[in-house]
Amino acid sequence: MSDNDTTTPNVESQAPLPATQSSEERTWALIGHLSAFSAFITGIGCIVGPLIVWLVKRDTMPFAADQAKEALNFNITLAIAFCALVLFSIVTFGLGLLIAWPIGAVLCVAWFVLTIIAAIKANEGVAYRYPFTLRLVK
Repeated sequence: MSDNDTTTPNVESQAPLPATQSSEERTWALIGHLSAFSAFITGIGCIVGPLIVWLVKRDTMPFAADQAKEALNFNITLAIAFCALVLFSIVTFGLGLLIAWPIGAVLCVAWFVLTIIAAIKANEGVAYRYPFTLRLVK
């Protein structure tokens, strides 16, 4: 070969490494996280959505089941926090709303942002762990 010969780069060697999970499994993991947004329709969907994905896929898709269980634990933790804020407001005869409203707003924004981040990570095949989550479902 001479110095003037140009070689085309091997396209296969530049392709990203495949994730250890299949595309279908990553999609189900994504659905496990995003199903929490069904709370906007049903109210309790933030818990029911991930629960359904976890129950359906726990025996066949370990990554999807793990991510749905993580989403379920996170949403249960937030539901407990919101119930505590409501109880605090009731016990203080409404005066606690001065504290509960701002904390509730921060929790809502955190829920939305962390759920989107988790869904993106799950779609990339990365196991995401929510911060400050009680691991109630094992």
